[in-house]
Amino acid sequence: MKSRPAAVIFVLVTVTLDVLAMGLIIPVLPKLILDFLGGEMTDAAKWTARFAVVFALMQFLFSPWLGVLSDRFGRRPIILLSNLGLGLDYIVMAMAPTLSWLFLGRIISGITTSSIPTAMAYIADVTPKEKRAGAFGLIGVAFGVGFTFGPAIGGLASDVNPRLAFWIAAALSLANWLWGYFFVPESLSREQRKPFQLRRANPVGSLTLLRSHHELWRLTTIQFLAYVSHNVFSVWALYAIYRYNWSQGMIGISLMVVGIVTALVSGGLTGRMVTRFGEKRTLYIGQFFGASGMVIAGLAKTGAWLLASVPIISLWNISMPAAQSMMTHRVSEREQGELQGALQSMRSITFIIGPWLFLRIFGWFIDAKNQIHLPGAPYFLAGALLFTAMLMATRIEQPQLSQSSTGPIPDVVPPESIPSAAIAPILDSEENV
Repeated sequence: MKSRPAAVIFVLVTVTLDVLAMGLIIPVLPKLILDFLGGEMTDAAKWTARFAVVFALMQFLFSPWLGVLSDRFGRRPIILLSNLGLGLDYIVMAMAPTLSWLFLGRIISGITTSSIPTAMAYIADVTPKEKRAGAFGLIGVAFGVGFTFGPAIGGLASDVNPRLAFWIAAALSLANWLWGYFFVPESLSREQRKPFQLRRANPVGSLTLLRSHHELWRLTTIQFLAYVSHNVFSVWALYAIYRYNWSQGMIGISLMVVGIVTALVSGGLTGRMVTRFGEKRTLYIGQFFGASGMVIAGLAKTGAWLLASVPIISLWNISMPAAQSMMTHRVSEREQGELQGALQSMRSITFIIGPWLFLRIFGWFIDAKNQIHLPGAPYFLAGALLFTAMLMATRIEQPQLSQSSTGPIPDVVPPESIPSAAIAPILDSEENV
């Protein structure tokens, strides 16, 4: 592509604005739900959970559809339609007269934000295979920036008007759509496109691709454990309030620290680690640090120690791009959209089960009726899952990449061609920490 740098920048901006828009809504949506219900907190909690579940469910259902459609019609139209749809949806939510309209808007936003896997496929299209891990690391920067500033801007906007954040989110998404429409080219050539098949768009059937090779399935399992572990952050606020008596302001500052450190690690360290150690070692090194940081967070007796665990946990972010890059090597160029859609569906499943798992564990271990008092139990479980993923990662085979290669890369490299590597323990990361 002649304008490859501009295309990559567009995708990064797209993801940043999508995440920023989602972050804008985080502090605002519960308040709107509460207002619609007349201030009834119990019902508001139930409806907030429903909004979260339906959002994840829509991503599970529609991520494969958008990924497969992008393999058939190209990445550009899918991304542009999603940006336009998301912008218009935020306008609907800003003007929603009832709770039902707001709920409908959340359903639509779950569908339209399912375009993020297509953006990942775009990155795979325009980036040489040996540089994809670093490019995917920049996606982590986009997530970090979005979740750093989104909630802060949304909170300030809500002080002016509870619906202002939706209008800001709409403006950002529509501006991104205009930029892409006029300046961004298609990344997938017609020769590389794949005929549409309904079975590939099935959210359950799409997972079949992930089982098409034992190495790809092993990487999928590793990522599943990492995605589940990442949901431990659903306990962050309650954990900080219960154990350290933090205020809402302090919780917001701590989450901003998480976002900033995540962006710095993803953008400044991932590419260098992959260049020096390779994707496989970067994968399990990141997982080791993530697991270690989770244990520190679970043991932290003071808020200062909890904050000290953040940089260690954030080193986990170098592993997700490495794993994702290794997965792109194991499918053809015509299946990159299907792969990213299947991964997003799998991740959406963890968004449904993860918060419930960690919140239930947290509640059980702080219940006075039980003999064991262990508020850090959710973090210990997350650390155990990441440590398991690390051990699995040490058995992954790393394909040999040639910067000049343009053909498909074999799934398995003969053992004699794989350099021996010392086992370096460490943690798996999430772009959205």
